[in-house]
Amino acid sequence: MLKIGVQTAVLLAQRGIDGTFGLLSECGFDFVDFSCNALDGSLSGLKNKPDPLAGVFDLPFEQIAPLLAPYREAAARCGVSFGQAHAPFPLYWPGNDARNAYLAQALDKCVAMCGYLDCPYLIVHPVKLGDPAEEWRVNMALYKGLLPALKRHNVVCCLENMFVTDRGKVYESACADPYEACDYLDELNDFAGEKRFAFCLDTGHALLTGRDIYTTIMKLGPRIETLHIHDNDGRSDQHVTPYMGTLDWDRFIMGIRDVDYRGGLSFETFNMLNIFDPALADEVMHLIAATGRLFARRIGG
Repeated sequence: MLKIGVQTAVLLAQRGIDGTFGLLSECGFDFVDFSCNALDGSLSGLKNKPDPLAGVFDLPFEQIAPLLAPYREAAARCGVSFGQAHAPFPLYWPGNDARNAYLAQALDKCVAMCGYLDCPYLIVHPVKLGDPAEEWRVNMALYKGLLPALKRHNVVCCLENMFVTDRGKVYESACADPYEACDYLDELNDFAGEKRFAFCLDTGHALLTGRDIYTTIMKLGPRIETLHIHDNDGRSDQHVTPYMGTLDWDRFIMGIRDVDYRGGLSFETFNMLNIFDPALADEVMHLIAATGRLFARRIGG
């Protein structure tokens, strides 16, 4: 049966390290999607940050590792693994070479964090730009530049299907088209000479951009190795649990089963902890875990 996982985001802020991993173990989660911003939010909300940035990502990794140790130790005590991690974003600022250089070295440290945590996958959003040719060039440079760190720490980088919003309207962005996503992955793995790049299918983003979830899964096929499972109303990126929005979950389950997906069922449903009173956090997390087990049973294998 497929394993189930969930983000550490929001819950860590509410419960702390030991409380988070204890609750996730109690709920029956097998793994977490670890936010690399957990140590330091300096890469979040960059529009509000001056140059140069200062924080954890300025440190050599030898000083970052001890900060990660409490997470690794709590997870081990609770029998929860690090199934995947999420890099900070955005990772590129047009015309700001100094900031882009800083972000590139920070991203290398995120890969090293995965190696330290025995986390096999790092999800890195592709850069979103208006010009498709420039978008391809920038993304290829970003991902190819990450390859030495990926090989050194034995980590697979996962691209994700993205969207943009303009004046209240949602449009496709980088890798939203599964054919384009396949082109990215095939080019990158050819360059790597081995499989170092895979895909994280975000169900909520597919819904927002009007992509049928089954046909998207079938096109990407075995390139899908991680998931961000969440629902929305088809208009905004709500990150709520399945069945609270409009995605056809029967078609999702059918697609995942038909491509013989063997990865984890990871829920990116952090907003549930913002919607409900913190006093209901236990019940919310139990519901997400129960949904994961339902999906795993229906997918089978």
